[in-house]
Amino acid sequence: MSQTPNKIIAIVPAAGIGSRMGAEIPKQYLQLNEQSILGHTLDCLLSHPSIEKVIVALNPQDEFFAHLPQAKHPKLQAVTGGKERADSVLAALTLAPVDAWALVHDAARPCLSHLDIDKLIESASRFPQGAILAAPVRDTMKRSNAQGLITETVCRENLWHALTPQYFPVKNLKQYLCDALAAGALITDEASAMEWAGIAPGIVSGRADNIKVTHPDDLQLASLFLKSAQ
Repeated sequence: MSQTPNKIIAIVPAAGIGSRMGAEIPKQYLQLNEQSILGHTLDCLLSHPSIEKVIVALNPQDEFFAHLPQAKHPKLQAVTGGKERADSVLAALTLAPVDAWALVHDAARPCLSHLDIDKLIESASRFPQGAILAAPVRDTMKRSNAQGLITETVCRENLWHALTPQYFPVKNLKQYLCDALAAGALITDEASAMEWAGIAPGIVSGRADNIKVTHPDDLQLASLFLKSAQ
């Protein structure tokens, strides 16, 4: 019997300012193929038939979101986020039904496909504690010291680049995020909060074009990926 949940809530932490892009506006609002990066991200999530609601966590001083065409979508709800990603995810989780599952996706990953969302949702039957999309490491991995000198070649077998969405039961994710933050743990993504609590999330292999726009060069690459998907 499938363990795929009936209620799926997508959460998009979008309260960051994206300083590494060197832009005058937060990177999620930069233009990419006729609309904003965040617009592409929201279009994918809002159009997926299994997603009941999309909750976006925004910076308290956000001046751009209300002007997006997606802002008035009936499936979308906005909430004030926090300084760190975990704070924004927690703020969004307060609006999610306790018996739902949370599909947490980066605002600046505009090339997400419905196929990868389907694979992640279906993985609940194999990974009832939750899972993440990830891509296998293909390059030789090096570890350096503080002076920038190579100290070790790291075996890449069973190494993965963590992607999003990351997919967990709302009740568990909310509890473990709260507990980990209270303990002062370093939480870089939702899976790290689950790991801190002793939970081993599953890995679902995702598409390599599900890139995160972090640096200016990523915009051109994301543009090509989006055009090829049309």
